[in-house]
Amino acid sequence: MGCIEAAGRGEMDTAVCLGGNLFGSSPDAVYASQALGRLSAIAYLSTSLNTGHAWGTAKDTWVLPVLARDEEPEPTTQESMFSYIRLSDGGPPRHAGPRSEVSVLSGLARRVTGEGEVDWAGLESHQRIRELIADVIPGLEQLSEIDRTKREFYIPGRRLDSPAFPTPSGKAQFQAIDVPPATPLHARQLRLMTVRSEGQFNTVVFEDEDIYRGQERRDVILMNPADITRLGLVRDQRVTVRSTAGELRGQRVRPFDVRAGNAMMYYPEANILVARDVDPRSKTPAFKAVVVEIEAAISVDDELTG
Repeated sequence: MGCIEAAGRGEMDTAVCLGGNLFGSSPDAVYASQALGRLSAIAYLSTSLNTGHAWGTAKDTWVLPVLARDEEPEPTTQESMFSYIRLSDGGPPRHAGPRSEVSVLSGLARRVTGEGEVDWAGLESHQRIRELIADVIPGLEQLSEIDRTKREFYIPGRRLDSPAFPTPSGKAQFQAIDVPPATPLHARQLRLMTVRSEGQFNTVVFEDEDIYRGQERRDVILMNPADITRLGLVRDQRVTVRSTAGELRGQRVRPFDVRAGNAMMYYPEANILVARDVDPRSKTPAFKAVVVEIEAAISVDDELTG
């Protein structure tokens, strides 16, 4: 969000994006597109196309293909969601031309800063980077030899599979976190959370079906049946969902087991509804607490007959 806001204020000139989808993962999609549009240049280093390449464009935009992990010419390491680090051997590239991200970045740094105190040419070696990580970050010392040992490992202190914790008592310590007071809602408002589907990885949607929630499409708003009745709506009726940030039209009402007063819509499509306000500590936007208003696109009778 800091980058998006700085771009919107005109305080940035150029951006280099490594993978990911800065536009697609940002709230207030209209503002995100406008903010990135103020940049003079933006370069995307990506393994596949995403919505940012079409909507997160600057005055000059480059989409540069780079090698995916299984195409890397050197072994790379990856950390699983379980704090488990393993070695990936890479493999042959799918196409001639793309380079490793490491190669691109070290070459760019060498051109910009020259051959100074940092050996940028040496940092084209993945093993050299791992050695530096092992020197700097406690707990990752084994990275320095993983090329030779091929030994996978857990990051120390994160594997909590026994009832012993790194506290003075050896027991887990719990803290109660104060929840900020909720914004009062009026009759036609709900509190919206955005969610991802089963057929989705981050902002990339591979298929419309969501087997987790029994939905065959994504242009839906999932609501408690009591709220649907209270608002005078019916299943599959098209509605406009509006927030302080923007609106989404033509969304279909679907009953779902969500607490009354709340609703769910799919990320990143619903990002247009999420405001840019962030938590003061984490700087995270409120993707799970968006106040929205539901308005029927057409009457129930017209919906049922049309």
